[in-house]
Amino acid sequence: MIPLIIILVIVVVVIAAIWATYNSLVKLDERVNEAWSDITVQLKRRADLIPNLVEVVKGYAKHESSAIKDVSEARAKMMGARSVSDKAAADNSLTGALSRLMAVTEAYPELKANTNFQQLTSEISDTEDKIQAARRFYNAGAKELNTKIKLFPSNIINNLVGHFKPRDYYEVAESEKEKIDQAPEVKFD
Repeated sequence: MIPLIIILVIVVVVIAAIWATYNSLVKLDERVNEAWSDITVQLKRRADLIPNLVEVVKGYAKHESSAIKDVSEARAKMMGARSVSDKAAADNSLTGALSRLMAVTEAYPELKANTNFQQLTSEISDTEDKIQAARRFYNAGAKELNTKIKLFPSNIINNLVGHFKPRDYYEVAESEKEKIDQAPEVKFD
């Protein structure tokens, strides 16, 4: 009778461990899904603001059609991207195009003084901050999930159910990584 009880206790403990591990994988997977959703919401918000910004800039900077075109094309790529890596690349492209557009606007003081322009740039800047926070939250969740999938005994349970896949990180473009170690250039006119 005692060996049967011992076997039963071992089986219950193993089943409880499998259950707890599987549930922790589900929770991590859902946290990463939520973080990805936060990123897409903020990217959509920024994409929705861009046509208004482009229209305001067009009214003042008629001769800057290439910068405006670059922003519009980058926005279209962003809206069409689906995977994490494609979305990150499109986001980096759009961020670069927006930076170039903002540099162009420096030549138009009347544009910089426009209330609509100021409000739109403020909203875009706020959205950029939210995108950065959402990116950090997503990458932290992806790291935690990816680590859990690889660690014992989670890796065995994941291999049995085959449900959880490693997630890509939402990374900065290679061109931006090169700038990280460079000191910014400051010029006084």
